[in-house]
Amino acid sequence: MSEPSLPIGALARSVGCNVQTIRYYEQVGLLPPATRTAGAQRRYAQVHRQKLSFIRHARELGFSLPAIRELLALAEHSDSVCSRADSIARHQLEAVRRRIALLESRRAELERMLEHRHGRRVRDCRVIATLADHGLCAEERHETDARR
Repeated sequence: MSEPSLPIGALARSVGCNVQTIRYYEQVGLLPPATRTAGAQRRYAQVHRQKLSFIRHARELGFSLPAIRELLALAEHSDSVCSRADSIARHQLEAVRRRIALLESRRAELERMLEHRHGRRVRDCRVIATLADHGLCAEERHETDARR
């Protein structure tokens, strides 16, 4: 008896992602290629669902695709030592801490902008003035997500 298979839409629904994401993960080699029916429909096995669930959870935690690729490779060798996986997770934890600090700084700046309201006209608006003149901002520089 052959292993049950899922069409791509059913796999996507079962894991909570979209079809394009599955195709992309296949394209970049994170997911093994699906088998194809005579009509060229993709069919996915339980191993695909498990890997996709792993990838989705890792992405929710902010891991990069190269880190996920390495973690998936490590998962294939269950008798290996865990130190490399720990190192990857430690690196991600530091990235999350930096992101939290950045978001807290942004929150504080937005609160400061709103605390210093003067008047009801745009010409007196602290929000507009601060955004227009970076010198009024409490932070020396803002990092953007694109630069990280």
